[in-house]
Amino acid sequence: MWNKTKVSSLLNIDYPIIQGPFGGRFSTVKLASAASNLGGMGSFGLNAYSAKEIKEVDTALRKSTAKPYALNLWVPLKKDPALNYTVEEFERLRQKFGTLFEKVNMEPPIDYQSKAPKFENQIEAMIEAAPPVASFIFGFPEEHIIKALRKRGSKVIGTATSVEEAVYIQEAGADIVVATGSAAGGHRAAFLNTDETKFMETPELLEKVLKTISIPIIAAGGISTSKDIAQMFQLGAGAVQLGTVFLATNESGASQYHRARMFTEGYQTKLTKVFTGRYGRVISTPFVESFKKEDEVAPYPLQSSFLAPLRKKLEENGNKELMALWAGQPSAPIKCKSAAQLFKTLVKELDLMQG
Repeated sequence: MWNKTKVSSLLNIDYPIIQGPFGGRFSTVKLASAASNLGGMGSFGLNAYSAKEIKEVDTALRKSTAKPYALNLWVPLKKDPALNYTVEEFERLRQKFGTLFEKVNMEPPIDYQSKAPKFENQIEAMIEAAPPVASFIFGFPEEHIIKALRKRGSKVIGTATSVEEAVYIQEAGADIVVATGSAAGGHRAAFLNTDETKFMETPELLEKVLKTISIPIIAAGGISTSKDIAQMFQLGAGAVQLGTVFLATNESGASQYHRARMFTEGYQTKLTKVFTGRYGRVISTPFVESFKKEDEVAPYPLQSSFLAPLRKKLEENGNKELMALWAGQPSAPIKCKSAAQLFKTLVKELDLMQG
């Protein structure tokens, strides 16, 4: 049977289909628990959540499902590049975006103040929560963290965009690696080499990683149909992770406008640093297209902090100009508007295709 793989066995799930975690506050308990209750595995992205909120999310998930689920965190940069950003560069940034701030009668921020939750507090809360699965992007935690998670019974998953990263994650002690290709939506999970010209499409990356590491691999990026899933299994993936098609469902935390755009046939996506200072794939908009030079953007997380008050104000006013429409490049038009419809359709089609 197609659904019996090393990953489904290791994670104790009926189907090796994983709902990918979303950054920001796009993940919801409703979506993650739905994916788990349907026999796959739901994931909840926690990068924007405080330690207290992480515990609350875990409690809510445990009340909503008795099946395995994953909590996901972003591993912080070893050194914040924003700290090397000069006063002159910051002033140029203020001038570059000044007109947009003026539209809503706001002054651009005068200095860099990161309000992101501290990873040390987040990981402590995750260890205490002891989720069935702990997953990470933008790197992999130190050995003592992995040992603490394992001691509490959590399986550990890392995310790679290259062979080099997959090897690093395996050697650091992961149970499973997610190999995420260039068509994936949202932030690129790269942490050893962030050069966008080096990003590989999912089939190529999967084949190369399979030849290099021994632990099971989850394929991700641009996977939206049963045909895509069958191809990944044929290549040797132990599971697939789908993000955009789940983000488009009613259960996700995406706005109605955001979800509607994902149902627009033939929409185009683009990798850009303009929203956060890190490469991320979004639906192309005039604002995104206006930034031809990525050096006009501050490094992560300064760019994200700098634009946050402006984006919040614009969205409160109903202005969608600076809305980050995170999305991958799907292989076919998105059709399913509920998690149950999506999951059941994929399983039914795979049953017919694979037996």
